[in-house]
Amino acid sequence: MLRLFTFVLAALSTVPLAAQSSKIPEDFPRFTVPGFEYEMALLREFYWLHYPGAGPKATLWDEWLTAPSLWPAVNTNSQSDSFRAQWADTLSNRGIDEDGYVHTHQHASIAHQHGWPFPFWRQGGPNSWGWHFSLAGVPNGWHHTAVRDRTGWTLHRAEDLGINDAGWTIKLTEASAYVTAPPMNVDVLQAPFLQLRWKAKGLGSAKPWIEWSSNQARLFGGAQRMTFDAVDGDVVHYTMIPVYEHPEWWNPITGLQIQFGNMTPGAEITIQALFTQYDTRHNINNANFIRGCVNYFNWTGDVVFLRSQIERIRRAYDYVISEFKTEEEGVVLTPWIGHGGRTGIHYDDEGNKSLLHGYGVGNNYWDLLPFGHKDTYATIQFYDATRALAELERAVRDNPEWGIDALPESRIASMTGEKLRETGNEIFWKEDTGRFAAAVDIDVKRPDFGFTFLNLEAVYYDFATPEHARTIVEWVDGTRRVDGDTSQGEDIYHWRFSPRATTRRNIEYYGWFWSAPESIPWGGQVQDGGAVLGFSLHDLIARLRVNGPDDAWARLQEQLEWFAEVQEAGGYRAYYDGSRDGTLQGGGTAGGLGCDKEFFESVLVPQIMLEGFLGFRATPEGFALEPRLSKEWPSLTIDRIRYRGAVLSITASHSQVRIDVLESDGSTTAEITVRGEDVFKSSGALLPDSQLRFAY
Repeated sequence: MLRLFTFVLAALSTVPLAAQSSKIPEDFPRFTVPGFEYEMALLREFYWLHYPGAGPKATLWDEWLTAPSLWPAVNTNSQSDSFRAQWADTLSNRGIDEDGYVHTHQHASIAHQHGWPFPFWRQGGPNSWGWHFSLAGVPNGWHHTAVRDRTGWTLHRAEDLGINDAGWTIKLTEASAYVTAPPMNVDVLQAPFLQLRWKAKGLGSAKPWIEWSSNQARLFGGAQRMTFDAVDGDVVHYTMIPVYEHPEWWNPITGLQIQFGNMTPGAEITIQALFTQYDTRHNINNANFIRGCVNYFNWTGDVVFLRSQIERIRRAYDYVISEFKTEEEGVVLTPWIGHGGRTGIHYDDEGNKSLLHGYGVGNNYWDLLPFGHKDTYATIQFYDATRALAELERAVRDNPEWGIDALPESRIASMTGEKLRETGNEIFWKEDTGRFAAAVDIDVKRPDFGFTFLNLEAVYYDFATPEHARTIVEWVDGTRRVDGDTSQGEDIYHWRFSPRATTRRNIEYYGWFWSAPESIPWGGQVQDGGAVLGFSLHDLIARLRVNGPDDAWARLQEQLEWFAEVQEAGGYRAYYDGSRDGTLQGGGTAGGLGCDKEFFESVLVPQIMLEGFLGFRATPEGFALEPRLSKEWPSLTIDRIRYRGAVLSITASHSQVRIDVLESDGSTTAEITVRGEDVFKSSGALLPDSQLRFAY
């Protein structure tokens, strides 16, 4: 493979790089390794291809995209300043519930407004329910339902003003007006929430409530009710009512009433929709938000931001501790309905399939896979967030001039994450396959389809023990085979740019809404033998840590060989045009490979240079360097690194590090460690044209 790569590069070096390279700003960072100029130029081209789209997205990407978009010092078009401003604004405005849950901020649908955009009620079979008088604001494909009239609805002390594009408008003609929905037969498993989309004028201090009947309480007017806040104005509000919290939300629900609680007549109400709603919240949002905020501060030193956000960050952390019982369980345990880690697809002994509506709701990026209950993925993410926050809190304590109240010493000392790591390596690890399972579900099953992404992130975030880390890498790199896996040995890298996301064919471990996985061939779906480009960073870092820099460099060369071919073909879409194996997902189409479109995390791959081989890590008070160069490299230089108010160029050889300050606003101080040794703490600011050298 490496000989072929050398040949391909030699051939390609006689022609220009793809047109994309000519558009790279002169001040975009360069990777320089003497003797490997072409490879480094190709990697720079890769970075620039994905860099412009690496700004803030949904909360899911807060940890992945912050550093890759913040560290390049790109003055052209004020891109660097723009990304800083975007991240400060986005993180400061992430929605957080009163109890501390951080919202997902993904695109619109009819699912939980603070969660993932699916599953939604229409995917729930005959025992879910909904009624939409208008679908305004809901993208096509994200509702699976139709607009309906008011047949079967009855008004009480109210006048019908008709239906238009905004919804059904009624006027409350007397006090204590209400509306009754048509009869229904709702399974409470399909309806942990009700959602009312509505607007109102003139309700004043009214206290509305939703009321229900069931087989156990057949009449309205009893204790089976929940209040919610009134609204006012021309904006449609999405009111989510957590009926699962009510002790009398009994199976089945047979009727619903909206009681407006008005003391006087005259108010006008427009109902856009009322429907049952799954709990599509993600249990990793808080960890992502915490790390996004820490990353932003570590790179920018924005004390004003930190001062404004620290209590929100702490509240997000405390929510995970309380909601997911991490101190009692030693792992993240998700209590939400539908998040028990169970599959939503069942096969009987004869192979007949049935769908278990309401089971297997997703919790993270891998949205078709159940995870949940005692959740391995969420535990790994929170372990990393805990360590990041602990380091930040120690810096707050040590820098009273920041004007931030420090936590008590005992609270900071408790933020080790070690219990998460110890318990997680014990209960999630499967000795028979030598890797982590997705979860310990509510039935104490441990689903394992060879989740490479999960296991490589366990190594990347230092969650896996050293022994487990080595065992994982030996499996992924093909030197260790797992009996029963569909993909083994070299085939794990069938897609070349990244290992398969899973190595065992999976037609049974999904949410019920992914109802026919057997209809898609192996490798034709990202979460079943496909691959995602961005997460190959975790593979590279895992190899670097376990097998050393030469192995990581060899793997990166294979990726660059593939990328060179992609660019010569005209890009991802031209390369995977049906003439070769592999189908791209993205932009509304399903496929087995995630490289572009909504796969924003592809920008992670070039971070192997800064984060991996150079070993650069921004900290709350400076940065650390731990260079690990391939023996083929005499040195590595990365320039245009924007650390706070300075722009740096850093060169590492096998025995020393040199830091050149290219630009500086005169405000940046830094504690610098090299290979774990405290080598420099600036007594003044880093100044332009200064140079620091450290031998090791």
